[in-house]
Amino acid sequence: METRALKNPYPDYDGSPASTQAFFDYQGQITPEFAHRLSSKVSELLAVMENGLKSADPRDCTTYTGWAGIALLYLHLHSVFKEESFLQKALDYVSHSLRCLTRRRDVTFLCGDAGPLAVAAVVYSRLQRIQEAEECINRLMQYHQTVVKGLGGLPDELLYGRAGYLSSLVFINQQLGQDRIPLQYIQQISESMLISGDHLSKKLRVQNQTPLMYEWYQEFYVGAAHGLAGIYYFLMQPGFVSAEEHVHRLVKPSVDHVCRLKFPTGNYPPCIGDDRDLLVHWCHGSPGVIYMLLQAYKVFGIPHYLEDALQCGEVVWQCGLLTKGYGLCHGAAGNAYAFLALFRQTREAKHLYRACMFADWCMNYGKHGCRTPDRPFSLFEGMAGTIYFLADILQPMRARFPAFEV
Repeated sequence: METRALKNPYPDYDGSPASTQAFFDYQGQITPEFAHRLSSKVSELLAVMENGLKSADPRDCTTYTGWAGIALLYLHLHSVFKEESFLQKALDYVSHSLRCLTRRRDVTFLCGDAGPLAVAAVVYSRLQRIQEAEECINRLMQYHQTVVKGLGGLPDELLYGRAGYLSSLVFINQQLGQDRIPLQYIQQISESMLISGDHLSKKLRVQNQTPLMYEWYQEFYVGAAHGLAGIYYFLMQPGFVSAEEHVHRLVKPSVDHVCRLKFPTGNYPPCIGDDRDLLVHWCHGSPGVIYMLLQAYKVFGIPHYLEDALQCGEVVWQCGLLTKGYGLCHGAAGNAYAFLALFRQTREAKHLYRACMFADWCMNYGKHGCRTPDRPFSLFEGMAGTIYFLADILQPMRARFPAFEV
């Protein structure tokens, strides 16, 4: 793992108030001094990002690397800072995104047309442009039956499959109210994912090891972006699967199968059968698997899920400052969300301290010799994602990994 990571230069949390007092108080509230540093860096990086976007691909509508991702960033900044100019920026960028939709069969929040439509619906709603918001939601829901039926060989994973479309519906409900998309529509997609996973498990004759199995491009991915952990995270959300018995009979033993794949280090392989302990990314490895483990602990209450999640946190602390940079999908900002998730679950100061140290690292953007991403100003690969995280940590208990955490 060390070959993909830079040495963590920060002292670890020692349990003393002195180690945290510059960053947050005993209630987990960010101090005014650290908040000022974070806000100043957000403003500074925004200016750099805006200049860099002048040369970005004008046709990339997506949330992952395109204009919808920038719109989502500004929507988030509006939520955090309450500045109306941010909402206008979100409108400008999502309007650009809607003008260059893929119109392909990509139907996910991150890499398809569902993301721009969902973000636009929320932007229009905040601007009280209700009819336009409704039109976007109606267009989003037109994909529903295609997703349920899996037409065109639709996979189940987050970036390009059913879970990715499901996340767009979840986003609408998070932003506009939990009943805006009726639960039955979410349950229909979840049931399709269960049927798909059950079918492949039986086809591969591995149902004795795991009742569910999923593939993407002939590989059995493990992590959050393309694999099992991301799918199971959604299937364990309360109410997403209508029959709770299916969660216990099908999802839990499948989660246990992922747990058995853990390396001695506490990290997880990118694919089943891949024994290279190299990747510590949200997309592949412990920083993404941790969300599945924490959700399993919430649902089933079995201590070893939390213990495994805590071990993931140790992996991220040791090897999570990546040579790939500061982004969300495979960078320090995305990895830091693992600490925030642990902090919300445990309320232990150590995890918030570690997230603050990663934020400090990100505030020294570009000074560590990291690789420049292919889309250097985008939400999931580049600077926009780092800005999103630096704004998010201002409110640690509300912070969520964007376009993923429920």
